[in-house]
Amino acid sequence: MRIAPAVHLTVQDREWLTKQTKSALTSKRLNQRCLVVLMASKGKNNEQIAKKLKITRQKAGRWRSRFAELGRVGIESDRPGRGRKHVYTAEIRRVIVRKTTREKPTAATHWSRESMAKAMDLSPSTVGRIWREHGLKPHLIRTFKVSKDPRFAEKLEDVVGLYLNAPEHAIVLCCDEKSQVQALDRTQPGLPLKKGRAGTMTHDYVRHGTTTLFAALNIADGTILGQCQNRHRHQEWLKFLKLIDLQTPADREVHLILDNYATHKHPKVKAWLARHPRFHLHFTPTSASWLNMVERFFRDITEKRLRRGVFHSVPELVAALEEYLAHYNQNPTPFVWTAKANDILKKVERARKKLPNVNKSL
Repeated sequence: MRIAPAVHLTVQDREWLTKQTKSALTSKRLNQRCLVVLMASKGKNNEQIAKKLKITRQKAGRWRSRFAELGRVGIESDRPGRGRKHVYTAEIRRVIVRKTTREKPTAATHWSRESMAKAMDLSPSTVGRIWREHGLKPHLIRTFKVSKDPRFAEKLEDVVGLYLNAPEHAIVLCCDEKSQVQALDRTQPGLPLKKGRAGTMTHDYVRHGTTTLFAALNIADGTILGQCQNRHRHQEWLKFLKLIDLQTPADREVHLILDNYATHKHPKVKAWLARHPRFHLHFTPTSASWLNMVERFFRDITEKRLRRGVFHSVPELVAALEEYLAHYNQNPTPFVWTAKANDILKKVERARKKLPNVNKSL
């Protein structure tokens, strides 16, 4: 008579098995195998395990024996050779991957499932399955730009240093302008959201003018100091600087993180800063606006208040922006910067090596 092998668990094995049974990310198959092993370690026989888990006695015995023989590896995957075999050879799959990543179809910029299926004499579903296995998504594209700023590393370390280790008793503000915010009115009323139908909005619109939102994000507490103005020249920027001066404690140093817009470097702005030495300006590298955390706030206000908004006039738009700012500041959430300067530099250097037309000097 065959005797089921005893299962003895180390502390590490028991912790791992228990964790797998409680994790929502564990597959149902692995969860069941872990339960078999845990019950076997408590002295349960295969018939008791099978009855408890509603599986066959043979299945309980299989995973009990596999763990006793191989440990975790024995239950994490099936034995080689099991499961449905691929209908198409590895060579055909390699050809599909190569064509997808290195070639383009005739008179098109990228492959679709249908065009690849026609080129390879396969079904579209087969092409889609192979693409999923290799993580290929030809229909998607991501935009980017590598900065050519010769002082990229210096500016990067300066800005990231403020995020990760701000000066003591100083205020750090991320400042920028969201220019040309349009007061858009739709040509016809939209239909509201209802069960089985999305809300609607006409594709065309009427412009009623624009405003510019000046904003300063306090990285310590996440509050936003904002002001709407008609234009975004150096005069408006000076006006916003004066507002910051009034709204911050006079005995605190103020560090402003800005982009390289000419308005921020105007002679009159420099003269004002010379009279207010507590202000210190830190410029992000060119083509690296993503370093300024206020851009993250601009994305939120666009998504939540502007994109679907209907505004019949500029004053109505300004009122909506001011309402959003007031509501946001009631319960602000600081944005946390986690990327280290060295990691960013390495990533940019890799991009420069793969893009021969980009100036490689930092």
